[in-house]
Parts: sequence; C-alpha cells; structure tokens
Amino acid sequence: MQTFADIAQLREQITTWRRAGRRIAFVPTMGNLHEGHLTLMRKARKHADVVVASIFVNPMQFEKTEDLTNYPRTLEQDIAKLQQQNMVDVVFTPTPEIMYPAGLNNQTYIDVPGLSTILEGELRPGHFRGVATIVNKLFNIVQPDVACFGEKDYQQLALIRQMVIDLAMDIKIVGVPTVREMDGLAMSSRNGNLTVDERQRAPVLARTMRWISSQMRGGRNDYDELIVDANDQLRAAGLQPDKSFIRDAVTLLPITDTTQQAVILMSAQLGKARLIDNQVVDLSPAVAVEEDVAEAN
Repeated sequence: MQTFADIAQLREQITTWRRAGRRIAFVPTMGNLHEGHLTLMRKARKHADVVVASIFVNPMQFEKTEDLTNYPRTLEQDIAKLQQQNMVDVVFTPTPEIMYPAGLNNQTYIDVPGLSTILEGELRPGHFRGVATIVNKLFNIVQPDVACFGEKDYQQLALIRQMVIDLAMDIKIVGVPTVREMDGLAMSSRNGNLTVDERQRAPVLARTMRWISSQMRGGRNDYDELIVDANDQLRAAGLQPDKSFIRDAVTLLPITDTTQQAVILMSAQLGKARLIDNQVVDLSPAVAVEEDVAEAN
C-alpha cells in the first residue's frame, strides 16, 4: 500500500495504472475508520482492479469551527488499519493547504441546486456545497471509474449522484448499505463521542425508525403526527430530537400519491454526538406484507 499527500505524485501513479488498462475504484473518507468504511473498500475491490482511498477532514463542509476542531483525527491508526486489512492500493492524505491553496474564501465551489438546501442542507447551510466541492475535486484528482459511498448519509449520496449526472462525469456511483452494530446502531466516527450510558441508549434511534416503518407499512400516512410520536419516544429515552423527515425516496420531496418508496430520515443529539440514520420503506402493499413477515421471522 502506498501513501501520498501530494497531488502530482498520486496523479503519476494513476497515470501508470491507466496506461496498463487498470480499472480504478475510489472511496473518499474523513478518517477515524471503522467497519463501515472497510465495508465500502471491500465493495470497491469487487468493482475494480485498483482501490484508492482518501483521508481528509474537509473544512469547507463544517459550519461550526468547534465541530471541525473536535472531529476525530486518527491518521496513523487509520493507515495502520488499512495496511493490516490489505484492501487498498493507495491512500491519499492531503492537508487543507494542499486541497485549498488559496484558502476557502477564494476556492471555486460546486453547488447542487435543490438537494443542497433542503432537509439537512437547510439545517446546515453550506454543508453540502462543501461536500460537493471536495468530492468533485477528489474525483478530478483520482479520475475513478467507480466510487463507493455509504447509504447512511442518504442525502449526501443523492446529491453526489445528481452532481455526477449534471456534470456528465463518467463515474459509476455505488451506494453501500449502512453497516450497523449488533444492537442496530449505525456505525459512525461520531459514536466515539458517546459515554458508556449514552452508548446504551443510542440504539433507540434505529428502533424508533423501525417503529415508524412498521406503522407506515401498516397503512398509517399521517406523517407529521408519526414524527411527533417518534420524537416523544426519543425524548423518553434521553435523546434530544433534531429534525426528522418522511420523504419520497427518489426526490426527497414530500410524499405524493405516486410515491413508490419513502425514506425516513432521522437525527438526534445524544450528549456530544449527533446521531443520524435512515430507512427506505416500500409503500407497495404486497412488498410491505413481505417485509413484515421477514421482520417477524
């Protein structure tokens, strides 16, 4: 496994692979790697001859300075973990000065209309502009054939897919299902901020989300009231509800009579950690019955 911080050196290696006809897969991360990240890399390996991963805490996507400062940085441990797993060919580890040499205020940026300003984008102004910009720049550097992203960040995945379509990028975007702990908690780098007591309560978010899903498959469609009831369950468990939505899984707009699949998007604050999760719900009655039977078994 090779490690590069310099763009020119990485591009030289990429050019060598391209000349040899190698297919390249890419997994961008912000480090503090866990099993969820490793699952993305295993998936990437199935799609290409070469896997490139990046580790970069992107300052452009943080609205609050303290969030950027407190984000866990474990670069040495991350590199050691990837070497042990032997699933990545190159790790790109640039600094902010390398990625934004003129500074954030003078950086050309990418903005995806609509998707960048609704839901999570409304709660965190500028966040998705930062995500789109850094992903676009990394794509330009790595020039991958395939890129893998986790479905845990549902809106982010939708935004990246739209960006690739709008900018005519010849990159296949692969969504990888959320990796969960045994008790259902979605794996996240931020879970390390939970105390022992908070960690025991954290799975309530996933359980509440599954409760909403079962209610919807049972025919309940008073979505605003469902969110109110779900928030009551979260508060009872000691979580502070943030914003939750039930939307069309394709457009992320409000559900209509033509919606085939809905997505539940939930977030809650627990101590110092902001937990997020999502679940897609098929609104087709036949499929809903099949899903209920599967869960019962």
